[in-house]
Amino acid sequence: QVQLVESGGGLVQSGGSVRLSCAASGLRLDYYTIGWFRQAPGKEREGVSCIGSGDGSTYSADSVKGRFTISRDNAKNTVYLQMNSLEPEDTAVYYCAAVKASWWSGSQTMCKAKLGDYWGKGTLVTVSS
Repeated sequence: QVQLVESGGGLVQSGGSVRLSCAASGLRLDYYTIGWFRQAPGKEREGVSCIGSGDGSTYSADSVKGRFTISRDNAKNTVYLQMNSLEPEDTAVYYCAAVKASWWSGSQTMCKAKLGDYWGKGTLVTVSS
């Protein structure tokens, strides 16, 4: 059974930092493109940052570029999202997802098309002003 489990969310002050983790079981993350997505109340789900399986190429949405960094530790079968300089607008439920790596499922495509074969249940990040 495949599971993606997010952790690390919580309440943080504006300007603060949080690191989210996505631990996988039942699949090897190094065979997958992995992405972090978020959904705020009343808004559509948004692709935040995604990372490819081979060369580890990354893509980040303009709204988080320079503030959020995605990384992966294949040995630990875990993907991380380091979030710095958080703003109240970053408040959302953050989900990780995995899509089988192929020529059409690179990091940018995954984030923009919101692709995912498997999804976690999400972790809430609340940024107070």
